[in-house]
Amino acid sequence: MGLIRMTKYRTLLLATVGFNFSFLIWFSFAPFTGPMAEEFGLSLAEIGVLASAAIWLAPFGRILTGWLSDKFGAPSVFAIVLGYVGVFSIASAFAESYSVFFLTRLIVATAGITFVIGIQHVSEWFEEGELGTAEGIYAGVGNAGAAGGALILPRVFTTDWSGPLFSTNWRAAFFYTGVVSILLGVAYYVLGEAAKSEEKREATKQGAGFRDWFFTATRYGTVVLALAYVMTFGLELSMNGWLATYYREGFDTRNLTLAATFAATFSIAAGLLRPFGGYVSDRLARTERNILPVFTGRYREQWTFASLCFVVVAMFGMTLAGLSGRVLLAVGAGFLVGMGCAFAEGAIFAQVPAMFPNSSGSVAGVVGGIGTVGGIVYPLVYSAQFLPNLHVGYSIVAVTMIPIVGLTAWVFQPRIATVANESGFTNARSGAAPGDD
Repeated sequence: MGLIRMTKYRTLLLATVGFNFSFLIWFSFAPFTGPMAEEFGLSLAEIGVLASAAIWLAPFGRILTGWLSDKFGAPSVFAIVLGYVGVFSIASAFAESYSVFFLTRLIVATAGITFVIGIQHVSEWFEEGELGTAEGIYAGVGNAGAAGGALILPRVFTTDWSGPLFSTNWRAAFFYTGVVSILLGVAYYVLGEAAKSEEKREATKQGAGFRDWFFTATRYGTVVLALAYVMTFGLELSMNGWLATYYREGFDTRNLTLAATFAATFSIAAGLLRPFGGYVSDRLARTERNILPVFTGRYREQWTFASLCFVVVAMFGMTLAGLSGRVLLAVGAGFLVGMGCAFAEGAIFAQVPAMFPNSSGSVAGVVGGIGTVGGIVYPLVYSAQFLPNLHVGYSIVAVTMIPIVGLTAWVFQPRIATVANESGFTNARSGAAPGDD
């Protein structure tokens, strides 16, 4: 029993606050890439590597912590992650060499693995018909932490910062956000309760064996949702770490705060609109309403597919807007990309706990972990030296998304979708393959 009696709404609030700050500290480097590049002598390509490195440990970390949350409960796991992230954020503020700085920030970047911990925690408290909306609120408001970092940090820690301990703004930002992370970890451990009932907690814990994890990880539903998350959340991660640099370098916007503000419009869309994506999925499932002439009767799948297609189109639009040379048009296009990400992400994580109610942490770990791969690869495309300009990379990324949309269309066919949580790419514990008699 925690310090206060927890309800599903208090749990949602606690998880959302924890994840929102995790996202803020995860991308707290983005508004300060300019002064950090000057101090450490970084090129534009090296800034792209730094943005990519923020995601390197997330795939394995999310897969592991998703399973650990099922096994040991979300409050303990969330508290541990926030604690060590805070310690290494403080350490990064004192780094004198780039190698030490890079290593400490690499560990701080694992703050992003808290996503699957909170997904698991929320799913342990809400009923199936509310999952899309609840998870959408959690993830959407949480993801907006990146926007909070872009809007708040450069305004609090200005270029003329001269405060206690540090005379460099980015060092001060990393130190104080680290302190807050440690305090928030203590609060999560003290207040959090793992599930709404002991029965629910035991059912989840009993399904947390390795064989059960491998089974769920290889189902068609898990695999296709993970790949869809590559092109949505992975894209969001890449944009969060790159857009401030893009608006600064691609349009010669030398005002650091203004470039960060432009970038924040994407993060706001990608974060705050995500609950809408989850709500629409819930709404269509409850009312049994078809919105596409394909995938009849698969209401959540129709919304997910439509959202994924929107993301691809919006990415091509991002290139066209950039080539126009008008920065405000590019900012508007970025907002549309963020909106598409929000809708698709909300739809995907409405499906995850609904499809796997007693192993939501493990599945969320696989989907969320693999999804972060896009955040590793896409920044390298954006900053590739062989590109004619900084605008073309978005269309290249859009082309790579088309095969994922094609695979999604195959799995979302009703004859496959109805057994996508049981049939998969291995035969372990599964029944007949879809379409077999």
